Amino acid sequence: MLRLSHPLHLLFAALTYLLGAGIADYLGVAFRPAPFWLGLLGVLLAQLTMSLLPEIFRLDAEPLTEGETRRGRQTLRNNLLYTSLASLAALALIFYGLFATRQLPFSSFLFPAVSLILLLVHSLPPLRLSNRGFGELFVAVHLAYVIPSIAFIFQAGTPHRFLAIAIPLTFLAFACFMTTDFQSFAQDRKFGRATLLTRLGWERVVPFHHIFIIFAYIFFLAMPAFGLTLPLLAPAFLTLPFALYQILQLRNIALGLPPNWKILQATSAAVFGLTAYFLALTFWLR
Repeated sequence: MLRLSHPLHLLFAALTYLLGAGIADYLGVAFRPAPFWLGLLGVLLAQLTMSLLPEIFRLDAEPLTEGETRRGRQTLRNNLLYTSLASLAALALIFYGLFATRQLPFSSFLFPAVSLILLLVHSLPPLRLSNRGFGELFVAVHLAYVIPSIAFIFQAGTPHRFLAIAIPLTFLAFACFMTTDFQSFAQDRKFGRATLLTRLGWERVVPFHHIFIIFAYIFFLAMPAFGLTLPLLAPAFLTLPFALYQILQLRNIALGLPPNWKILQATSAAVFGLTAYFLALTFWLR
């Protein structure tokens, strides 16, 4: 179950949540511990459920784990279902508790509602967009845009133009998850899983990957239009060499050179994760 929970996604969720709260701190908003910690627990539970729930509805032909037995698969499926239901129940209690104790106004729950909608349409039939080629996009939007917005609003109460910083982060997250599709491409085709790569083909996905990375850093350069100064955003450009190396690696794979999957996955995770980390650290320290 640990592998299916995608621990890296939980780390990304924590980093982007800290970024959103850091922006509020930078703007001089008084720190509110109860909404902060309960909100962090809530987004981690939401991200965990977003990872586990789609696995319950996999076809029987698709193995959940290597060397699984029929009985073991059913036991794992039940455990995933119970864990997902417990997470959703805990989410409801957290947000109801915050509202009932007047820690947050009702308007603050717009982004948590968006998070729940993304989670459900991503995971549950009949839509189950995680298996229709949209899974990477939904996870990227949830991690890089919705979660930092929740963190900020739980501190400040209302949105702010500085949250535009989540747009280039979403591009980097999307590019990161595109690279994951390449490693699992053979298995995805074998079991009929619909990912962005199996739907569009590598000939289209590789240029999209490059465009999203380039646009991300262009958007960072354009952030002064939203009031964010370039010196404040300078740490985000520390990951630019890794991003260029990520582009080079995927280009080499497209040209038929033998891939090093571990290095590619480490590079793509570092580009998104370190960018979120550097920005969060900058906002908290300024």
